[in-house]
This record gives sequence, structure tokens and C-alpha cells, in this order.
Amino acid sequence: MKTIVTALIGIVLVSGTAMAGNADAGKIKAGTCAGCHGVDGISAVPNYPNLKGQKEQYLVKSLRAYREGRRTDPVMSPMARPLSDRDIDNLAAHFSRL
Repeated sequence: MKTIVTALIGIVLVSGTAMAGNADAGKIKAGTCAGCHGVDGISAVPNYPNLKGQKEQYLVKSLRAYREGRRTDPVMSPMARPLSDRDIDNLAAHFSRL
């Protein structure tokens, strides 16, 4: 039984790692974000949040909520709508690692 549990934990850890975003790909995609959130993830505009160092899962959850209409904003909603799950994972990885 212990071996089965250990194997299952290993599968979960491996699949969790495999699903993590690619920060390098996210950096390329983040050019669009720079106008509001800054090139380095620090916004110069008080109305726009800093993304640098935010938790990866928070960014994923927020972007998916904007994309799916569960969270709305006149600027962010249209920006998030065309993003794929992979795009969102990559952007979140990029900003969380800054």
C-alpha cells in the first residue's frame, strides 16, 4: 500500500511540474502586458497592479477568470479573451519569477 501511495504522489508531482508554465515563452508573450504593467512587471500607473513576483497560481486564476468572464474589466477582459491555457500558464510563470 505504501508503494502505491508513493507512486501516486510521484505522479502528481511529475504532472504538476509538467503543467507548469514556461517563463521564457511567457516573457515573449508579455510584451503586450508591458504597456500597463511595465516591462519589468512594475506598473508606472497607479490603477494597474504590479505583476512582478505575484504567485503563479494567483495569476493563472485571475487571467482565466478574465478570459471566461467570471471577472470583468474593460481593459483586461478583451486582453485575456484570446489567451490559451498555455499562454496563461507561460505568462504566470514569467511574472511570478521576476
